[in-house]
Amino acid sequence: MGKIVLENIKLFGFHGCMPEEGYIGSHYTIQLEIEFDFHQASSSDDLSKTINYVDLYSIVKKEMNINSKLIEHLAKRITQKIKEYKKPLIKGTKIKICKENPPLQGNVDRVCFILDN
Repeated sequence: MGKIVLENIKLFGFHGCMPEEGYIGSHYTIQLEIEFDFHQASSSDDLSKTINYVDLYSIVKKEMNINSKLIEHLAKRITQKIKEYKKPLIKGTKIKICKENPPLQGNVDRVCFILDN
């Protein structure tokens, strides 16, 4: 097994339960780990036998453009789409989504959710 890791994807989105989050939006940082069987790709040097990180980024970006109240819901949607993308190769996914400067009455850099499945 091997992993492809996309670190510190920075995107903007309109996720949250508070009405102002739906029109002001927030910055998000995402880390994605995909565990997969890389043996065919490493032997053949063939892009079609691996998980293309360009495609992974596109999936994350597309799902970030669909508003969710909860980042938990967003994380689940992203991982479901990724698993559908290359179902036989993917053995596990891990995603960490962080909302930067969350609307709290306090000094908090970010709030994060991690889904590991």
